[in-house]
Amino acid sequence: MSSPVDLSHELDVARELAREAAALVRRFSQQPVAVKYKAGGEPVTEADLAANTLIVGRLAQEFPDDAILSEELPDNGSRLGRPRVWMVDPIDGTRDFIRGQTGYVVMIGLCLDGRPALGAVAQPSTGTMWSGVVGQAAWRDHADGTRAPMRTSALARPPGVRIVVSQSRRSPKIDAFRRALGVTDEMTVGSVGLKVALVSQGERDLYLYPGEQTKLWDTCGPEALLIAAGGRMSDMDGRPLDYSKADLNNRSGVVASNGPLHDHVIRALAAARGKTA
Repeated sequence: MSSPVDLSHELDVARELAREAAALVRRFSQQPVAVKYKAGGEPVTEADLAANTLIVGRLAQEFPDDAILSEELPDNGSRLGRPRVWMVDPIDGTRDFIRGQTGYVVMIGLCLDGRPALGAVAQPSTGTMWSGVVGQAAWRDHADGTRAPMRTSALARPPGVRIVVSQSRRSPKIDAFRRALGVTDEMTVGSVGLKVALVSQGERDLYLYPGEQTKLWDTCGPEALLIAAGGRMSDMDGRPLDYSKADLNNRSGVVASNGPLHDHVIRALAAARGKTA
């Protein structure tokens, strides 16, 4: 049996970059920022681009043999087939950032052989950071510099499922899924990374997104820290998300759970959709 890969240096770099990028974004949030719109209508600000330059430049310097996929850079396909791929979202939740809300984060993830291995997610507005290494542990860093290990909740079946869903893209399907799971406690948050962080630290039990708009950089880092904290992530049919494909979108939705609840959720979602799990 092979020994675990030592990712201590990678984790240190990811944490440092997430923290520095979050501080940079926080400075931008204190002044008016110019907003442009990409193809498809997605907003991008000078804060997104500045954080991207910081993160991608340092990753390329520290790990010159690794591939990098970032929301703010064209995907030229050079990452395909590579054993190590960093996936970066300089600001996940740009709409919240523009509106002056707090539901946005900086996200950095590392995939090894197509599977998330490491993640760092930092919230500029609070100074909080979540990080984890699959097979090792996950941690929550507070603004005062203190760090504590984190674990997901232990809930295995309803009742009492606490769900978090998208604020700007809340699908009408969520109501049917809530009924199927007996959910009465719902929270809405902007960023994918922030929603998964809430599940990872045990504040929520489940995040559901039935659409196809999330991208690989939205889920890579968050999935790594969720797994490290004891949770699970899959598509709506219970299949692992595929990070080695050319398509950037997670076309079959996202289910992120505390772990013990996951199989029950997948069966309930299948029944609600008239499918067999």
